[in-house]
Amino acid sequence: MHKVVIPIGPQHPALKEPESFSVTLSGERILAFSARLGYNHRGIEKACEERTYLQDVYLTERICGICSHTHSTAFVQAVEEIAGLVIPERASYIRTIIGELERIHSHLLWLGVAGHEVGFDTLLMYTWRDREIVMDILAQVTGNRVNYGCNTIGGVRRDIDPSQTKDILKAIDTLEERTKYYIDIATKETTLIERLSGVGKLSKIDAVTLGAVGPTGRASAVDRDVRRDDPYAAYDKLKFKVVTDDHCDVYGRALVRVGELMESYKMLRQALKEMPEGPLTVKAPRKIPAGEATSRYEAPRGECFHYVKSNGTDKPERVKVRAPTLANVQTVAKMLEDGQLADLPIVIAAIDPCFSCTDRITLIKRSGSRGPAKRMSWEDLHTYSIDWYRKKGLDFTGLNEKLKKWI
Repeated sequence: MHKVVIPIGPQHPALKEPESFSVTLSGERILAFSARLGYNHRGIEKACEERTYLQDVYLTERICGICSHTHSTAFVQAVEEIAGLVIPERASYIRTIIGELERIHSHLLWLGVAGHEVGFDTLLMYTWRDREIVMDILAQVTGNRVNYGCNTIGGVRRDIDPSQTKDILKAIDTLEERTKYYIDIATKETTLIERLSGVGKLSKIDAVTLGAVGPTGRASAVDRDVRRDDPYAAYDKLKFKVVTDDHCDVYGRALVRVGELMESYKMLRQALKEMPEGPLTVKAPRKIPAGEATSRYEAPRGECFHYVKSNGTDKPERVKVRAPTLANVQTVAKMLEDGQLADLPIVIAAIDPCFSCTDRITLIKRSGSRGPAKRMSWEDLHTYSIDWYRKKGLDFTGLNEKLKKWI
């Protein structure tokens, strides 16, 4: 049997982020698959340790453009637990509302990308048109379409007034009707059903063993959701259904996401109706007492995990982030076992990957072959990167001096 190994990426038209995959083929049949992470590493964890807690709220928000509220909420929840802060009830409802709007935005984006990967570009156009409705609402409520800047340590920075509530409810009505149409397509359009069914199989046992989270796990009948199992914000006050499916393939992952859209509309109506009056924040100290805490959040892609350790100063001693893609990426190799090369783009897309959230690295510097190992500081990494590019023939020193003059 003749085998051939081909690279997919790091730059590839089917992937919107640079990530490298190695695929071993026999003809068109996939024999083995491996992923090499690290192309999008930005050093955010180390950067957080060099900045104050308040600065870190905005930095963690930029871990992901689609899940920006996810990461900032997970971070501030950990800090608030260490500091012993209990945020106002109205703030917890506002965090929930922004979180569910973000989930709708993310799932509509995914539906469009999934349609595009299988040649159903009409679905891409429709869902991304509807996604604009959500982004306009988020911009109206928070002032931003992407990084919302809504969270702060001790609560939220922006309120939702009656006119905004009215606009949100109107948008939900429109989106709910259009989502019903997408559900109708998903359950009746034979071309789409045939294309997605049986592709990227992941049994329940494999999903549990490999630690699949979010829609990837729930589409393999894994009934887990942090919003219900370990509630945060105002989720313990809302009634909702955790959507699962037993197709265990890409088709099941599509059904879970459209089902979750319908649940998000219900939750938003409940939250807007039941949100109490009151303050938006409690006073938070500049220096956080020594301690450590973990925070879990059900991101659109699955469980997001933040760990924060404080040492009594205004800067964290350690920040650790595990994005849902890092949990789900190892399931892709299992999904592609004995699959077809043509299915690879949609199988990867089915976990809704965000590699800029996932990539991380620990760089160890040794002084000599037998010298002691030392973790590189933020300044060391900055100097190392400048020297690395200079050796490649790219020297930005002069540009940096010009920028300083302009600033």
